[in-house]
Amino acid sequence: MTAPTASTSLPPLQLLSAHKCHGGQVQFVRHLSSTTLTPMTFSVFIPPQAQAGPVPVLYFLSGLSCTAENFTTKAAAQKYCAQHGLLLVAPDTSPRGAGVPTEDDSYDLGTGAGFYVNATEAPWAPRYRMYDYVTRELPALIAAHFPARADRASIFGHSMGGHGALICALKNPGMYQSVSAFAPICAPSLCPWGQKAFTAYLGTDRAAWAAYDASELLKNVAVQDVPSPILIDQGDADGFLKDQLHPQVLLDIAKQRGIAVDYRLHAGYDHGYYFITTFVEDHIAHHARALHKSAAQ
Repeated sequence: MTAPTASTSLPPLQLLSAHKCHGGQVQFVRHLSSTTLTPMTFSVFIPPQAQAGPVPVLYFLSGLSCTAENFTTKAAAQKYCAQHGLLLVAPDTSPRGAGVPTEDDSYDLGTGAGFYVNATEAPWAPRYRMYDYVTRELPALIAAHFPARADRASIFGHSMGGHGALICALKNPGMYQSVSAFAPICAPSLCPWGQKAFTAYLGTDRAAWAAYDASELLKNVAVQDVPSPILIDQGDADGFLKDQLHPQVLLDIAKQRGIAVDYRLHAGYDHGYYFITTFVEDHIAHHARALHKSAAQ
């Protein structure tokens, strides 16, 4: 499969829809990505405070099989971002229509399952490059086209997206003022979801896997470079907790390294959006404290 040449300039944005919400506006936007070489869609909530000038940015990364719409329409996060004056950005979870023959065969690999890595293995490379999309191209687009404080950003996510948020923060010291996650995949090298995705996207060399595994990254990151504390919420009725998420692996490493993690285990909550909507206010407040503190410095 021959890759088309990617443009080095920022692509124009196509506004798909706009909706007034909590005094601000939710927009769904599409553009031709120079990273994935496909059209990409993201949502953005512009809070009312942005009418007076640029505001801090909060990125949310979604989980397996999700699009830019799931969190945007289900989590009710806009209310709290409006209260705190945060611009909220939610990208898609993978390229779509990338032309990989098997990309639509299963929910946990390919479409909707980019795992926030840069694929190095055929046929997934060069289009499945969600790590660079989230940490490079998307922030540049937001800074260029929206009333955003590009130097004031935080990140959070759910499940696969919680994994993505953790690795983006750990691999980019100083880029994000805070990080949090709902039921994240904490040790993808040890779970079936992660092993399937990493083998396909990165090959069989586990050293390559470690570069995208939050628990492995936590072993070597400089303690002062970790946004502190990391906030993690987890439901104890989550059907994926035992076999897929492995929070205790990350917690044990964090304790050994002296890295602060605020881990909250909640009785009776599962893996879905009822869980997320219950605690999303806490997460946005967590990020707002860090973002507004750093903005005042």
